[in-house]
Amino acid sequence: MKQRVLYFVLLFLSAHVVFGQFENFITKQNDKLMDGDKEFRFISFNIPNLHYIEDNFPFDETNPWRLPDEFEIRDALSSINQIGGKVVRTYVITVKRDVDIPGMIKHVEAPGKFNEEAFIALDKMMQIANEMGVRLIIPLVDNWWWMGGRAEYAAFRGKTKDEFWTDPQLIEDFENTIKYVVNRKNTFTGVLYKDDKSILGWETGNELQSPYSWQAIISAYIQSVDTNHLVIINPHTAFIDEQSIADTNIDVVSTHYYESSETAIPKILRNRELTKGKKPYFVGEFGFIPSYEFEPIFDSVIDNGISGALLWSLRFRNKDGGFYKHYEKSGFSAYNWPGYYFNESYNEKAVLSLIRDKAHKIDNKSVQQLPKPIAPKLLPTDNVHKISWQGSAGAILYVIQRKEEGGDWEIIEVTDDTHIAYRPLFTDTSAVRGKNYYYTMWAWNGSELSELSNEIGPIAVNDKMIIDELFDETYIYKMEGNLQFLSMENVRQAKEDRSRLTGEDNNSIVYKTNREIKKIQIDAFLPNENSKIEILIADKSQNFNAINADVTLFPFSENDYGFFIPARYSNEPTDKKIEFVKIVFTGKAELSRVEITY
Repeated sequence: MKQRVLYFVLLFLSAHVVFGQFENFITKQNDKLMDGDKEFRFISFNIPNLHYIEDNFPFDETNPWRLPDEFEIRDALSSINQIGGKVVRTYVITVKRDVDIPGMIKHVEAPGKFNEEAFIALDKMMQIANEMGVRLIIPLVDNWWWMGGRAEYAAFRGKTKDEFWTDPQLIEDFENTIKYVVNRKNTFTGVLYKDDKSILGWETGNELQSPYSWQAIISAYIQSVDTNHLVIINPHTAFIDEQSIADTNIDVVSTHYYESSETAIPKILRNRELTKGKKPYFVGEFGFIPSYEFEPIFDSVIDNGISGALLWSLRFRNKDGGFYKHYEKSGFSAYNWPGYYFNESYNEKAVLSLIRDKAHKIDNKSVQQLPKPIAPKLLPTDNVHKISWQGSAGAILYVIQRKEEGGDWEIIEVTDDTHIAYRPLFTDTSAVRGKNYYYTMWAWNGSELSELSNEIGPIAVNDKMIIDELFDETYIYKMEGNLQFLSMENVRQAKEDRSRLTGEDNNSIVYKTNREIKKIQIDAFLPNENSKIEILIADKSQNFNAINADVTLFPFSENDYGFFIPARYSNEPTDKKIEFVKIVFTGKAELSRVEITY
């Protein structure tokens, strides 16, 4: 009897954890979203990577796509909690493309064929959203090609993308995807998606250029298989049409604006008038405008009874250390919470402070001090020059401690985790060869320190290294020619590397060690077929001789963004007297990182 009672208690507690943050599904009442008997409004972010990452950009990676893990999803939704956002809009259910490399994971692999691993990541996202009290808006298909969409559904059947709107077979294929999604049982919670309160609603798709007839068919179908969640449309138009407003199967309408506040606000207010008293309306995406234009848009939403607005876009921390980065256009980039001075070229700190203020204002709440950050997690390493960690939501700085075996801890560095991406975050330049060290650290969010992280070590120091991320000339002995340090220029093509050095033909830089050089590794981006670098070495005489370096290329199989070719040059000099390395540019090559082991 006691065992049966214990079983039911545990079952209750398990259900309570899943549903503890939500009592109700979000519903609509005329033109308002409702959480029970309270109006539900939000200012928050799109997080397109939340369920499927498109920005996996280590230098030697040839596949930019991967699934997020639990740490990454928690960091993202913890950031939304700290902002006060309440809602996140993801990107679409992905579809296999002809250009996908073998083994690339997509949610929909063929009509009626679904990838379990991809959906398990979606399961985890919903589990954590329930735990953290963040609602999800999930578009079901894309108008565009980035992650696969209507063109790919059509290609499965040998048809054109525009036939997706009218062809009975393609409509049936898409309805079968919808049926699979809403009836899926979450592998972590045991809850069917259609019964999951973390989902605010299903968007029929992202920025669809569809006729109303298609929206009507798909909205009615979603309503027939899921009676709990709202159906949202997001047409690729400035104004909502009267048919969609009148359609009782369409619960909520949304629009996107990438234009100045001066032209966007009249359109937003026009949609508010069109839907007033009839349907909830929110701004699903906006951005790519000067940061001072955000506030008028937020205020127009708040002051005119619009249900919400979602800024484009937020990127979270990488499980391998640092943040995912995503350059957008014309100097604009995705945001990293809570905002960093390194990203001041697009006023990141001010924008994130503003959106936090507005997220609380629309919810009639006052902004509180950020919670104490969780302890960061140092990642395993055997090299004191290549230390990384999983950071803490809200943290702006990290205090690193070091000790020798049997010694006392000492603070050796205060740094952040945003200025270096896709590479080790910290190199211990003061480590002494021949010694063994342990490391630990705190996170700081501007008001409170976290608990101490885990401890790593002992790590033996066998060599010294120059690791130059090329922010400036600090590590360079000599520079010759018209050299330029780059940041946001061509940054998307350079895999989001925001610290590079470029030069004209025969320009060069020199590094000096004063000790025997054991290994040279140079990462460079080659913008065109004429781009390359040449490596020369010398002893104290500085009579340089060229060497034949091994060169490994890491191109992406698909090249939607015009990515440059990443090339890694490496050499281990046999002459023990070598102390100088010279790098010569050809054809606008861009240096990404220099490692010299000595």
